[in-house]
Amino acid sequence: MAVTGDIRAGIIDVHAHWLPRELLALPPGNPLGGMNDRDGELFLGDIRLTFPTAAMTDIETIVADTVKAGVGTRVISAPPFAFPVHAPAEADDYIASYNEQLAQAVATTDGTLVGLGLVRLDDVDAARRELTRLAKTEGVAGVAVPPLVQGRSYGDGVMREVLAVAAELGLAVLVHPMQLPRPEWDHHYLVNLIGNPVETTTAVASVLLDGVMEELPNLRICFVHGGGCSPSLIGRWGHGWRSRDDVRQGSSRPPAESFTQLYFDTITHDPEVLRLLRSHASPDRILCGSDYPFEMAQPDPVGFLLDNGIDAAALETNGRVFLGMTPTAEPTART
Repeated sequence: MAVTGDIRAGIIDVHAHWLPRELLALPPGNPLGGMNDRDGELFLGDIRLTFPTAAMTDIETIVADTVKAGVGTRVISAPPFAFPVHAPAEADDYIASYNEQLAQAVATTDGTLVGLGLVRLDDVDAARRELTRLAKTEGVAGVAVPPLVQGRSYGDGVMREVLAVAAELGLAVLVHPMQLPRPEWDHHYLVNLIGNPVETTTAVASVLLDGVMEELPNLRICFVHGGGCSPSLIGRWGHGWRSRDDVRQGSSRPPAESFTQLYFDTITHDPEVLRLLRSHASPDRILCGSDYPFEMAQPDPVGFLLDNGIDAAALETNGRVFLGMTPTAEPTART
């Protein structure tokens, strides 16, 4: 880990986004047409993203919005459109530029922002080189990655090896969906409303049923949006694990056991769903998330959690541990 300095006291929001203006064109091979500013508003191709460009690109704006939200420290990572998955072998320069600018950006914020970098998922040697650099970069705690790449997740192959390198280096991993298109989701924003939770759920199942946490017990991996549908499916997965050899062949223990090793953010938009998540996840693996600055963000991430009985000091401690930091000795008040 490389967050050795002080961070701002208070609840840590582990799920927020930043992309410098110089990289709005997105990585090579991206099919979405790049991001662009139009009179202060941000667009993805010709799709208006409904928030000011500055909220994605301007560090001073993000810091001000962090303080306004009552968050102590905000963890910023690239928006999922910027994941280097379409032509990864051509994306090394984009990845290096993002990670360098991320380190420079968070260094100016006096501990208000911490970063998660980018990494390739197709080549373990390239990933190790970049992860090793990140592990030595002050203010950068790990990486953000997609749940799926070309229909595969983290059960085997290079993607699993990348998790092993992250665990070895003590880096945190945030898994964020990409809104992968499917024809049945081409209306009513279902590519996000259904697609995002399904992508995340698939990755959670892969990690649990392929024994990733058994092999990598020290891996700090967080699944956003409350783990997608996984809290409501953990019982079904457990039944399948007990009933079928093919479900059980990749892991030596029931999925509910390994589920308690995973971190989850709290963007559920529903107190009942939050309670369901808390009934299955370990209390020390629950993290505050906002999804700033997107329209699907939790509008009051701190208030939502405090109003639903989650302790502020515990959230701060959990966030610090996820980032690889020492927990605070004394609880801090909401600021």
